[in-house]
Amino acid sequence: MKQFGRRDFLKIAGASGAVAIGAGVVNAGGVMPQVSSGDTTGHGVSVTQNQLSWQEMDAHHQEKVDIFVENIGKDPNFWGVPMEYEMDGDVKVFRITCKEVEWEVEAGITAVAMTYNGVVPGPEIRVTEGDRIRLIVTNEMTQSTAIHFHGLKIENSQDGVPMLTQPVIRPGDTFTYEFTTRNPGTHMYHSHHNSAEQVTRGLLGALIIEPKDKSREPVVTADYNLVLNDSGLGQFTFNGKSFPYTQPIIAKKGDRIRIRYFNEGLMIHPMHLHGLPQLVFAKDGYPLPMPFMCDTLNIAPGERYDVIVDCDEPGMWAFHCHILSHAEGPDGMFGMVTVLIVQE
Repeated sequence: MKQFGRRDFLKIAGASGAVAIGAGVVNAGGVMPQVSSGDTTGHGVSVTQNQLSWQEMDAHHQEKVDIFVENIGKDPNFWGVPMEYEMDGDVKVFRITCKEVEWEVEAGITAVAMTYNGVVPGPEIRVTEGDRIRLIVTNEMTQSTAIHFHGLKIENSQDGVPMLTQPVIRPGDTFTYEFTTRNPGTHMYHSHHNSAEQVTRGLLGALIIEPKDKSREPVVTADYNLVLNDSGLGQFTFNGKSFPYTQPIIAKKGDRIRIRYFNEGLMIHPMHLHGLPQLVFAKDGYPLPMPFMCDTLNIAPGERYDVIVDCDEPGMWAFHCHILSHAEGPDGMFGMVTVLIVQE
């Protein structure tokens, strides 16, 4: 697809000057935003009276949108990178290194992240039902760790819970997991040791098992992973980034897209897509007996949902967590915000 820039953005908006989208952003100091009185989210967001004039507030909102537009296409890995593997006979072998790196959540705002192979989220592991896979995990961090394969039907010895099913992987050590994939669907891999810290700081990733029989799989134009996270990196994030440094989904009118949600955070996140309904057809990797339509889907920690969006209405559609203190404040949109752009 061609590079999408500010001119395209303004053209779709039908605007010749300022653009406003409504939804969310992080303040200039790079900390969790303060919100006006009356917040009842229960997530510990401090409550203060807004001290900005309306002119200052509008300018801050505009600045965030301008940054978002200028950043479109500049983060080609935002929607994930595949984890490469090598073959050992009929076994797919993945190599995972756990290491701490400086991770840029926004331009100029970094956090010390715990990562799989140096990125947040970790690289996508995508295999096929019935594959035999081996994961060789080397720990280069300053803490012990382990990997749990969230949602997989698996031998107990490979479940990844230290002291219960395996020893911890100490700093400098290597541990090998090996199993046959059994249940297809949208799953996750993440730490299960000091997990409230390690997972939210970045030890998380998508693990997708494609079914052998794809006859019941929806036919889609594109497939997107959206990993929701909070707390550990000091920001609310999509795929390790906070608005305005998230990336949009760009589709053509008539496209049918699949979005896979993964909540790896500590909070619930009701995901709201403006203008276009979501067909929810799978939960936690399992097809729903009765798919349903919605515009806001509440996703609890640990849950995964698969949805289909028919891109039949051109425009720029805000796409964000609807706990508004995760998405918008006096300084503009922040955190868990992106946009679905449907081009004619």
